[in-house]
Amino acid sequence: MFKYEVIIYWSEEDGAFIAEVPELAGCMADGGTYEEALHNAEIVIAEWMETAKRLGRETPTPKGKLSYA
Repeated sequence: MFKYEVIIYWSEEDGAFIAEVPELAGCMADGGTYEEALHNAEIVIAEWMETAKRLGRETPTPKGKLSYA
């Protein structure tokens, strides 16, 4: 389980819920339901972490609640 903040909102333009992970650059997912977007975000977070590790890049330590969210 990852401890990164996930922001989920409805996008009328996309017709889907969007899940963004602000601490991981470019890490986002979508889904037809709130729960699906969260589930997909968890998958993308794991893939983001695996890719960073494979490339030898640091992974940020989760900061918890961000002040601007």
